[in-house]
Amino acid sequence: MSKYLLLHTAHLTSIHLRASVSSFLSPKTTPSSVVSISTSRPLYDSLDLHRSFSIKAFDTKNDNLPSSSEEDKAADAKVRAAEAEIDGENGDLKGSGSEYNDDKYPSGEFQFREYGAWKSFVVKCKMLFAFPWERVRKGSVLTMKLRGQITDQLKSRFSSGLSVPQICENLIKAAYDPRISGVYLHIEPLNCGWGKIEEIRRHILDFKKSGKFIVGYAPACGEKEYYIGCACEELYAPPSAYFALFGFAVQASFLGGVLENIGIEPQVQRIGKYKSAGDQLTRKNISEENREMLTKLLDNIYIHWLDKIAVARGKKQEDLQNFIDEGVYQVERLKEEGLITDIKYDDEVRAMLKERLKLPKDKSLPMVDYRKYSGVRRWTLGLTGYKDQIAVIRASGSISRARGPFSTRGTGIIAEDIIEKIQTVRESKRYKAVIIRIDSPGGDALASDLMWREIRLLADSKPVVASMADVAASGGYYMAMGTGIIVAENLTLTGSIGVVTGKFNLGKLYEKIGFNKEIISRGRYAELTAAEQRPFRPDEAELFAKSAQNAYKQFRDKAAFSRSMHVDKMEEVAQGRVWTGNDAASRGLIDAIGGLSRAVAIAKQKANIPQDQEVTLVELVKPSPSLPEILTGIGNSLVGADRILKQLLDELAVSDGIQARMDGIMFQKLEGADYSSPILTMLKDYLGSF
Repeated sequence: MSKYLLLHTAHLTSIHLRASVSSFLSPKTTPSSVVSISTSRPLYDSLDLHRSFSIKAFDTKNDNLPSSSEEDKAADAKVRAAEAEIDGENGDLKGSGSEYNDDKYPSGEFQFREYGAWKSFVVKCKMLFAFPWERVRKGSVLTMKLRGQITDQLKSRFSSGLSVPQICENLIKAAYDPRISGVYLHIEPLNCGWGKIEEIRRHILDFKKSGKFIVGYAPACGEKEYYIGCACEELYAPPSAYFALFGFAVQASFLGGVLENIGIEPQVQRIGKYKSAGDQLTRKNISEENREMLTKLLDNIYIHWLDKIAVARGKKQEDLQNFIDEGVYQVERLKEEGLITDIKYDDEVRAMLKERLKLPKDKSLPMVDYRKYSGVRRWTLGLTGYKDQIAVIRASGSISRARGPFSTRGTGIIAEDIIEKIQTVRESKRYKAVIIRIDSPGGDALASDLMWREIRLLADSKPVVASMADVAASGGYYMAMGTGIIVAENLTLTGSIGVVTGKFNLGKLYEKIGFNKEIISRGRYAELTAAEQRPFRPDEAELFAKSAQNAYKQFRDKAAFSRSMHVDKMEEVAQGRVWTGNDAASRGLIDAIGGLSRAVAIAKQKANIPQDQEVTLVELVKPSPSLPEILTGIGNSLVGADRILKQLLDELAVSDGIQARMDGIMFQKLEGADYSSPILTMLKDYLGSF
C-alpha cells in the first residue's frame, strides 16, 4: 500500500491517484497509471490534477477461512503446497515473521443444529406475531440476484445494491427458516474483491449443511462468478450464456509520457523497494520490483482458483488448466466437461424447481426475493436472545479524519466516528469482545494513527480481532495492526507498508499556455509545495525526502511493535510490498486465514466463551439513510448522481496531509474493444472515479 506525504498548504488541493479494485476488489478508481490485475478487464484509474498529489492505496484482502467442506479443506492443502513451491522458486522468505500455525485458533466452522420440538414451537409462535412484511409463504424459494457492486457495509432498506452482511445473513436465516425450501441464485458479473467472494461462497457451503437445495443460474459468468456458482448444489446456464473462463491477467499503465508531453514534471520520493505508487506518474514502463510483486500476486490468485474449482468439480488441476488454455466459450463444452449441471433457460429451471417441490403445473413457484427477506428479523426465526454479546465495528472505504461538508453517511471511514464507537465499546461492560471488520485501501495517515491508538487502548480492556474483507492495506492495515489478532482471506490484499510523496512541477505547462505566477514568501521552505511553477531547490528536495523517510519509519516501526516483530524483520516484508492473505500469514503480518465466522470464533476463545455457545453480534455501525438515499431508493437517479458528485467534492476537500494508501492494484475483466483506444481508456478510467 502506498503512503503519500502531502505537506499542508491551506489553499492547495491535492491530486488523487486512485486504484480501483473492481472485479476482485471494490469498484472504485485508480489513476490512469495504476497497476491493475485482471481476469479479462482492465482497471479503472482516476486522476485529479492540481498542484500537489496524494496517491490512494488500494489493498484487497481475501483470506481463506478453514473450509466448510472436506473438498475445500483438500483444496486449501493443495493451494498451500503449490504456493510453497512458488515461494521456493522465487526465493521468497517464508516465516520472516512468526511461524504461522493455522491450527492455533478455532476454525469457526458453521455447525447446523436442527431445532428441537420446543424450539420449533416457539419459532412458529413468533411467526404468528411477525410484522406483515415478514410474512413468507410456506415452501418458498429464496431468490437472490448476485450482480454488480457488493459492499461490506450494512444497507438501509432505502439503499439500493447488495451487501455481504445481508447476503450471508439471508443464507443463515434461510437455513433455519421452516418456510424456506431452498435457494435460487442468479449469478451475473460481480464488482467486488475476492474477500467478499470467499465469504459468500463459504456461506453457500454452510447453507448446504441444512439439507435444503441451493441452485445457481449463470447467464454471464467469469472466474469470480463461477467460483461462487460451483459451490452451489447445481449450476445451470442458458444456451446463449456468456462464459469467459480464460484465466487471469495483470496490467500496469503509466502517465509518465503523457505528463512529459504536456509539460508536467512529477517530483516523487519513493520509500520502499516495492513502492510503486509514484511509478504511474514518473515511469513509462513497469519496474522489475513491481513486476515481481504483481507476478507473485497473480500466481497466488490463479493457483488458488484452479485448485478450489478442480476440487469442487472433481477434476485434476492440470486438466482444468488445459481446458482454460483451450479458450472454450461454448456452453455445450462446459456441460460435457461437467463444469455446469445442464443447459436450461431461467423458466425451465423454475419449472424444474416446481417439480421438485411437487407443485401443480398451474401454480406459480412461491418465491421471496433478497430485499424482502432481508426484512425478516433473526428474532422471528429464534436466532437471537443469546446472553454474551460481541460488538462488530465495520470500517469500509477511504480513511478521512473528519466528515466533510459534502459527505454523506456510508461514504468511507470517518476516523472521528469510528473513534467514538470504539470509546463507547471500551466504556461498556455489555460487550465481551470486539471485531473490527476492515475493507479499506487506506487514506489519511494521521486518521489511521489516531484510530490505531484507540484500537490499542480497546485491546487493553477486552479481546479485539480484526477481520479483513477484500482489502486492508496501508491505512487499512494500520488499523488492523492495533488489534490483538488479525484474520484475513487467502487472497485479501494487505500490507503495503510504504510511503511516497511528491508534487508537480508545472513550469513547462505554464510556459506553453502563457500563464505566470509570482510568489512572495517568508521562511526558507515556505514555497515547498506552493511553488508548482518550478522544481525543488536542492535543500527543498532534501527536506521532502527526509519527511517521507520519517513517515515511513513511523509506520514501519509501529507495525513491528504491533506485530511483536524485530524492525529488521518488518523491513523485509514492508518496503511498500502488497501481500495476499496467505503470504501475509507466513510472514507474520496476520494471524489466521478465514472470514468473519472465524474472527467470531477467535473472539469467543479470547473472551473465554465456549465455542459451542451462541453469541449475539451487535452491529455498531448501522445504516442511516439520508434524504438522497431515500429518494434514490424510489427511483430519483438525479439525486443519486448529485450524491456521488458531493462525495467526490468531499474527497477533494479532505485529501491534504500524509496519505497512507495503497497504489492501484485492480483485478478486472478486459472488455476488448472498449479499450482499443488509449484515449478512450483514459477517459473511461477518469469518469470511472466519479
